[in-house]
Amino acid sequence: MRIGLITDKPGHPLLSAAAGLLRAAGHGVELLDPGSPDAAAGAPADVYLLKAHTPPGLELARRLERLGAPVVNSAAATTLCQDRTLMAELAVRAGLPFAGTRTVGALARWAAGASLGSPVVVKSRHSRREDLVARVDDTVRLAKLAADWPDEPVVVQDFAPNSGWDHKLWAIGDRVFAALRRSELSPEGRGPTLPLPRLPQGWADLTRRVGELYSLDVYGVDIIATADGSPLIVDVNAFPGVRDQPGAPEALAALALSRAKG
Repeated sequence: MRIGLITDKPGHPLLSAAAGLLRAAGHGVELLDPGSPDAAAGAPADVYLLKAHTPPGLELARRLERLGAPVVNSAAATTLCQDRTLMAELAVRAGLPFAGTRTVGALARWAAGASLGSPVVVKSRHSRREDLVARVDDTVRLAKLAADWPDEPVVVQDFAPNSGWDHKLWAIGDRVFAALRRSELSPEGRGPTLPLPRLPQGWADLTRRVGELYSLDVYGVDIIATADGSPLIVDVNAFPGVRDQPGAPEALAALALSRAKG
């Protein structure tokens, strides 16, 4: 089989390990730079893994899909998960426990008339590297963010009291991996990632429901445990950086071969 990796970071640990396994089994692995005009030249590979979420990466994936090549995740599914407004609307319609999310437009314009009765989380509407994710407790903090990000389209989520630790759940096909990571919204700031050997009952199935809803094969779901212990989804990511999870490279290699075989 020929497997193509669409990425601007070919040294990513998960991709590198999965590529090594595939090559060791006799399969061809090709790296595609989304910025190269010749990236889609030649006969399509049997399957492509889409790790680049930039506009050139998504356009390359669309071109390959038009040629009939399977892409994991699809360009459409990846694009959907970059829009936090659409992501939240779809989750709510499906009955998933998703954080209350409202779209308010440009940050400075909303902040000029906003009154905060309780803490909120302000996020860039469009998910990307180095986007805005911040807890706002008062108008002083809000004014500072508005000065730094005046024209940024944002969504606002109600802050749900929690332990300060995010449950990071990653799925590769049917396999679900999990860890605890101290949230960047906690008073101490982002902290270490710790093993999470046991998930609360039903959380793995909830993660798989997310994949089905958004048509994702490789994805991450950020969940917090609310005061009563129930799960609350705060974000979904297409093809995240799954690191230090035993069995993840094997799962990705197996998924690539499965999709290549149709």
